[in-house]
Amino acid sequence: MLELLEGKNVNLRIVEKEDLPLLSEWFNDPEFTGRYNPFDAQKSRIETEKKYDKLTSEERWFFKENKDGSKVGFLGHFPQGRFLEIGYALIPSERRKGHCAEAVKIMVDYLFLSKEIVRIQAYTDTRNTASQKVLEKAGFKREGVARKSMFVRGEWRDRYLYSILRGEWKEPKTLTKTTS
Repeated sequence: MLELLEGKNVNLRIVEKEDLPLLSEWFNDPEFTGRYNPFDAQKSRIETEKKYDKLTSEERWFFKENKDGSKVGFLGHFPQGRFLEIGYALIPSERRKGHCAEAVKIMVDYLFLSKEIVRIQAYTDTRNTASQKVLEKAGFKREGVARKSMFVRGEWRDRYLYSILRGEWKEPKTLTKTTS
């Protein structure tokens, strides 16, 4: 089973059951989820474990790790019909360092190398310019606006839909190796 995806500056490591207390702590921290995400990501450790136990090969959770092994963020992919959607978040002290784009590129490489898919997509709040830059650096293209598509902190917000197609990707950009 895949355990680690190595990039030049960061790694992605599959979340294991023993990691769930940290993940649950992050999901329940409004600073981690950020001002652009709804509070409904908050779940108890037991709810997080139940969700984890139901994950399939089309839905997987990863930690973003620095090269020293410190866990600094979360990335996940999940099915949306015949393609996959990704989502990610970083601890506040790791934001705006430029490493999230590499982590997303690693995820894109991994998904196109291991899954028979033609498209990967992601949504971001129209006000979240940092996330938009991450996606654009990773080769995603903005497709349009999903109007009033997410209820966040008492208001309906617009989100941009981004995607990258297999034909636009062509070959690995960042992934240096996988270990198992």
